[in-house]
Amino acid sequence: MKLSRRWDLAITAAVLLCGLILLVSGPSARDVALGAAALVLLVLSWLLFGRRATEGDARSIAFSVAVVIASGLVVAAHPVLAIIQCISYPAVWMLARSTRAAVLFNVAIALSVGVGFLVSVGTTPADLGQTALTVAVSLGFSLAFGFWISRIAGLSEERRDLLENLTAAQTELAVLHRDAGVTSERERLARELHDTIAQSLAGLVLLSQRARRELAADSLGDDTLELIESGARDALAETRSLVAGSAPVDLEAGIAAALTRLAERFERETGIRVTVSADVDRAALGRDAEVVLLRCAQEGLANVRKHAGARTARLDLGVDGDDAVIRVIDDGRGFDPAGASSGFGLAGLRDRLALAGGSIEMDGTAGATTLTARLPVDGVPA
Repeated sequence: MKLSRRWDLAITAAVLLCGLILLVSGPSARDVALGAAALVLLVLSWLLFGRRATEGDARSIAFSVAVVIASGLVVAAHPVLAIIQCISYPAVWMLARSTRAAVLFNVAIALSVGVGFLVSVGTTPADLGQTALTVAVSLGFSLAFGFWISRIAGLSEERRDLLENLTAAQTELAVLHRDAGVTSERERLARELHDTIAQSLAGLVLLSQRARRELAADSLGDDTLELIESGARDALAETRSLVAGSAPVDLEAGIAAALTRLAERFERETGIRVTVSADVDRAALGRDAEVVLLRCAQEGLANVRKHAGARTARLDLGVDGDDAVIRVIDDGRGFDPAGASSGFGLAGLRDRLALAGGSIEMDGTAGATTLTARLPVDGVPA
């Protein structure tokens, strides 16, 4: 990695401290000159190579070699200046291309410092023992901390890679989920158009052809025109129902207000009186759950419009344990739930709920027909 600008301060502090020790310790002029040359070498190598070096490049190698030489020279000037190792060892660890290279440079620094000790303190057996012990302890601590930090850096790199892979997978999954939703919605619209509006328009075409033949035979009656008008009204109602079911969801004021607007619009269009009861904490639902529940209400009322022949309907929204529950109840003619399960609208609604971990139940009792949708609030995907 590249050394940060904080190393400017560290190098400066180490050089100033060593320079101060060199001046106040009173060595000979030769030792002062040797120590000063070593410190100048360290500073110049830092300015020329170290500040812009990255792992394993030529500049890092040049700086590391200079550190090895400077460390030995400064210790040769005065043994106390062995504190330079506090900078030398970490610097070569940070800039080495690999752990093996870092170990080699650490050993080189240890040997250089050892030679510097022999020059500054002597070569008696006692001096040799003290030098060997000092160098070995310094090298041992450097290797131990270096291996530990390298291991932590390696684990951090692995975690970063895993996080990037996970983020990429989540992004890809979101794209696939969105594409699947778009495809499913297109299929739903296509099949809904085919099952409702297309059939109504096909009937109108046949009735128009019949009217043309009757007109040519001068036998056109009011009943044919009434059938054409009725078919057109049915197609209009189906179109309005489809548009209402696919309209953008406005939930700025909450699910209760959205259900109320839906009921008022439905009542204006059909004349069927709709009451709304919503006893649920909006904060506990979240927008995704509100969208699913509103779509359930839209589909339920669409079925009331198409099939029920009802005079009144009711929308009930509440909470049952961990589930949000919405019921669409009407006083119409009822239906057979087994036969209704083949309709595309309810099948699409069942699929929508299944994606969110919910379920749907139907009771076709005449006068109290009920569609119940359950949605585990915690299971709705964000």
